[in-house]
Amino acid sequence: MCNLLSRSRWLIGLLATVATTAAMAQTQAAALYIVQGATLDAARAEVSRVGGAADRDLDIIRAVAARLTAEQLARLRAEPGVRVYEDRAVSTRGLLDGLQDLTNTLNTTLAQTSLVKTVQTVAAPVVSAVGCDPLLSAVTSPLVGTLTSVQESTSLATIPLVFDTNYPAMIDADDLQCAGITGRGITIAVLDTGLWQDVFQFYGNRILGSIDVTNGGSGRVTSDPYGHGTHVTSIAASGAQALDGSYQGIAPQANLVVVRAFDGMGAGRYTDVIAGLNWIVANRVKYKIRVLNLSFGSEPQSYYWDDPLNQAVMAAWRAGIVVVVAAGNDGPDPMTINVPGNVPYVITVGALTDGETPRNYADDRLASFSSTGPTYEGFVKPELVSPGGHIKASMSSSSYLSYIDPHSVDALHQLFTMSGTSQAAAVTSGVVALLLQGDPSLTPDAVKCRLLASSRPAVKTTGKLAYSVFQQGAGLVNALDAAHSSAQGCANNGLDIAADLAGTKHFGGPANQDDNGNYYIMDMSGSEWGDTLGSDGYTWSRGYPWGQGFAWSAGYTWSRGYTWSRGYTWSRGYTWSRGYTWSRGYTWSRSLTWWNAPPVNPPATKPASIATWVPNE
Repeated sequence: MCNLLSRSRWLIGLLATVATTAAMAQTQAAALYIVQGATLDAARAEVSRVGGAADRDLDIIRAVAARLTAEQLARLRAEPGVRVYEDRAVSTRGLLDGLQDLTNTLNTTLAQTSLVKTVQTVAAPVVSAVGCDPLLSAVTSPLVGTLTSVQESTSLATIPLVFDTNYPAMIDADDLQCAGITGRGITIAVLDTGLWQDVFQFYGNRILGSIDVTNGGSGRVTSDPYGHGTHVTSIAASGAQALDGSYQGIAPQANLVVVRAFDGMGAGRYTDVIAGLNWIVANRVKYKIRVLNLSFGSEPQSYYWDDPLNQAVMAAWRAGIVVVVAAGNDGPDPMTINVPGNVPYVITVGALTDGETPRNYADDRLASFSSTGPTYEGFVKPELVSPGGHIKASMSSSSYLSYIDPHSVDALHQLFTMSGTSQAAAVTSGVVALLLQGDPSLTPDAVKCRLLASSRPAVKTTGKLAYSVFQQGAGLVNALDAAHSSAQGCANNGLDIAADLAGTKHFGGPANQDDNGNYYIMDMSGSEWGDTLGSDGYTWSRGYPWGQGFAWSAGYTWSRGYTWSRGYTWSRGYTWSRGYTWSRGYTWSRSLTWWNAPPVNPPATKPASIATWVPNE
C-alpha cells in the first residue's frame, strides 16, 4: 500500500513538473510581431535591445517583422516611441492531384515559352483589327454574342475565340481599346494569391516581374493554388480575344507585376502583405509600376492611420502609385468598408451587378454584398462602383476555389464565374491603366479626380439619385468619359498625406450620423459647424429596395460638387453621435465566413484575408 502511495505521489509530481515546463515553454514561445520605430534602424535596435530576432525589414513603414517572447513584447510595448502590432499566421492547404492538374501545368508551361509569347504578340493586333472594323465586326459580333449567350444559359461548350465578356462594354472600355488605348506601357501590380498563366490569356512578354513573399519567401511566383489572383489579374489585363475582336480584359496590353502574399486558402499575414507592398514601392521605377490592385480586406480595428497595412498603402500612394482597393463584401449594412479600403486617399470600389442580363444595362443595380460607407472617420466610401456581379475570368480548374465551387467552373475555357468587390476593383485598375496611357503625367490624385468626375450615378425616373453617396460614391465608372475628362482638383482636397504618415496630422471626413441613425454629410461651410447638407443623396437611412435596377446616367449634376470628397483635420472635438472603442491589440473578432466551403478549424485570431467570398449575384 505504501509502495502504491509512493508511486502515486511520484506520478502526480511528474505531471505537475510537465505542466509547469509546458507553461513556461508556452510563455517563452516566440510569436511574430511588427515593431515600428521612428526609423527602420531604430526599430531594428529596439528589437535587438530586448533580445528579439528580426525576421525581415518593412522599411515602407519604418518597421521590422520580429519574433518576440511575451517578456520581450511587454518590454517593447513599454518603450516610448515604439509601436508593436500583432501579426497573423497562415498555413497552405494542398490541392487535389489528378489529370486536370497535369493539363493545367502543361498550359502554364506553354504560356511561358518564347514561341507562344511571340505568336501572342503578333496575333493580337490582327484580331483587334477585325473587331474594330465596323464592316467585319457586323458579321462576327452577332455570331459571338449568340454563342456566348447560349453558353451562359446552357452547358454547351464553345472554343475560346467565340466567347466574350461583357464588362469592358459595360463601362465603354471597348471604345478606348478600338482607339488604341489598351494600357500599353503602363504596369499594373497585382498583390494577391499569385498567377496561373493560361496560354489563351495572351500575357506574352507583359509579365515583367514577380515575387512570392508568403512566409518570408522571395522567389518568383510560379502558381496560384487558390485562384483569386488569377481571376482579378485576368479581369484587369487579359489579352484574350473573341473573333469579333473584343478583349476579355480591360487593359489587354498593360504590363504586369505579380506579387503573391496570400496562401492556398486565400488567407495571409500582415507581415507578408506589407512585405509585398514594400517590394512594389522599391521596384516601382524598375518596372514602371503606376497602378496597384488590392482585392482583399479585413475589418478595421483602429483609426485608419494607426493600422500598419494602411500606412504601407498610403506610402505607395505617396510614391506615385494609383492604389485601387476593394470596398469589401460585407454590405448592405453601413460602415462596413474594409481595411485598406478605409484609407481616404485611395480609390475604393464597390460592386454593381447586371441582374443576370449581361447585354441589358437598364436593370443594372448595386450588388447587395457591396460594402457601404461611411468609414469610422467620416469619409464617404466607396468612391465609385464597377461591374462585380458574376464576372467570368481566367482560373485554373484545379484551383481551390474551383474545387469548392465546381458549378462556377467553365473547364473548357479555364474560366470561373465569381462575384465581389475584388472583381470590381480589378475592372477599375484596368481603367486606370487606360487613363495613364492616354496621359502619363497624371498624378494619383488627378486620376482619382477624373474617375469621380466622369462616373455615372444611378438615378430614378424622377432624376434623383437612386442610391446615396455612401452606397455608390460618384457612380459607375466610365472609361471613355474618364479618358476625355479634364477635371482637376476634385479629390483628396484638405488632406496632407506626408503629415498623415509622419503622424503630425490626421483627418476626418464630412459624414456623420443623427440621433435617428441616419447618415448624412455635414455642411462644413455653413453657419454652424456640422449642419446637415440638405442635398439629394447626401442623407441616407438603412432602407433600400434591393433587386431594383436603375439607369446609370451621365447627365446627373451634383448640386454641391464633390463636397463629400473633402477631408478635415481631425481633432478631439470631431465626434460622432455614437462612440467607437478600438481594441489596443489587433485581435480580430470576426471569423472568416466562406460560402459553401468545407469546415475549417479556425485560428485563434483572424488573419488578414481575401475579401469574403459571396454567392454570385
